Amino acid sequence: MHLRLATLQRSEQVIKIGIFDSGYGGLTILESIRRVLPKYDYLYLGDNARAPYGTHSFDVIYQYTLEAVKYLIEQDCALIILACNTASAKALRTIQQHDLPIINSERLNANREKVNVLGVIRPTVEAVPGITKTGHVGILGTPATVSSESYVLELQKIAPNLTISQQACPMWVPLIEAGEHDKPGADYFVDLYLREILSKDSKIDTLVLGCTHYPLLAKKIEQVAGSIQIIAQGALVAESLKDYLARHPEYRKQLSENSTCTYLTTENADRFSQSASTFLSAPIHAQHIDLITV
Repeated sequence: MHLRLATLQRSEQVIKIGIFDSGYGGLTILESIRRVLPKYDYLYLGDNARAPYGTHSFDVIYQYTLEAVKYLIEQDCALIILACNTASAKALRTIQQHDLPIINSERLNANREKVNVLGVIRPTVEAVPGITKTGHVGILGTPATVSSESYVLELQKIAPNLTISQQACPMWVPLIEAGEHDKPGADYFVDLYLREILSKDSKIDTLVLGCTHYPLLAKKIEQVAGSIQIIAQGALVAESLKDYLARHPEYRKQLSENSTCTYLTTENADRFSQSASTFLSAPIHAQHIDLITV
């Protein structure tokens, strides 16, 4: 099986931070990162043509994610953030443990500097123990993220005494991507899933939004949740990346500082540009690329 990647013209001097998501939700992560680290150059890739990832098997999610990672590396990204909870849950560990050593060995032989791939789950869970007062935490996520139990496993590693409940919210992403998240019709599904998770544990005082789309529903979630603390990922991931770059100068020194951002999508570029305005505070112009397995 050979991977054919459509490549773009690029300058060898522009070394970027790559942000990948299966769709649009990663734009909320990108926006937060650029707010904290505005000087770097960014390349956003949304694999919208094959979204949502959550309905696919582990093998398919891993293959799709690896294709995107390899593409971003070819586009001179020294660091890649999987700004997708499904990809972080299903593919990150395998890529880090199996694929990156091979990729970096090849780069070393070619006298090129190494690259790395990071996720969004670990930075999120690290904040939870310092926020919850009751020790009862709820995870709201896509069916794929919930079934992977990635949040549960990561939280148990750092705070084994927490009581953790999960709730899949399968209707939230479709509502958001259809632009219906701020309409009255979304209220029913926000109330439905929050009632379901609180019925599992009435002592929950902290809810983790385990999907990068969900911040767009934050106001409705907060209205229903009342005094329960809501944790969104963007600011946490941004601060974690800032800390990572401070601790890893080998990556920080590679990155160029032109404050640029390029948007790529595997779907129609005009459609992506229009829909992206739901997630970003400014209009963008995206480019279409192909990730094709032949």
